[in-house]
Amino acid sequence: MVDVGAKAATHRVAVAEGRIRMQPATLALVERGTAKKGDVLGVARIAGIMAAKRTAELIPLCHPVALTRVALALVPEPSTASVRVQATAETVGPTGVEMEALTAVQVALLTIYDMCKAVDRGMVIGDVRLLEKHGGKSGSFVNR
Repeated sequence: MVDVGAKAATHRVAVAEGRIRMQPATLALVERGTAKKGDVLGVARIAGIMAAKRTAELIPLCHPVALTRVALALVPEPSTASVRVQATAETVGPTGVEMEALTAVQVALLTIYDMCKAVDRGMVIGDVRLLEKHGGKSGSFVNR
């Protein structure tokens, strides 16, 4: 692991997003909350939050981070038959939270896939990226 012991504890924020594309009928099930496994968006939100908290257990050499906030927005987009997931992770510490935000997005997307795969195995997960990060020695990064 990288030594972050000498780095100052600062407020750090990262925002990431991704999408899952599906059949319009599958999106309709998600929006209505009538998928066989239940509330797809609600379960995916909780899964993303839980994943962010366990990022250091999943990614080798990733520092455990005391998160102060994790929030997920899951937005159905009927025009593209997709769901956009955006995760925000925050901490006050010596290292950033980009990996936590990205992990939250990926696991939320995988949860949507898992909950809908019985009706649509052709779903496509993609466009996962870091949108922005703030704090620390390197300052801000915006990728919009």
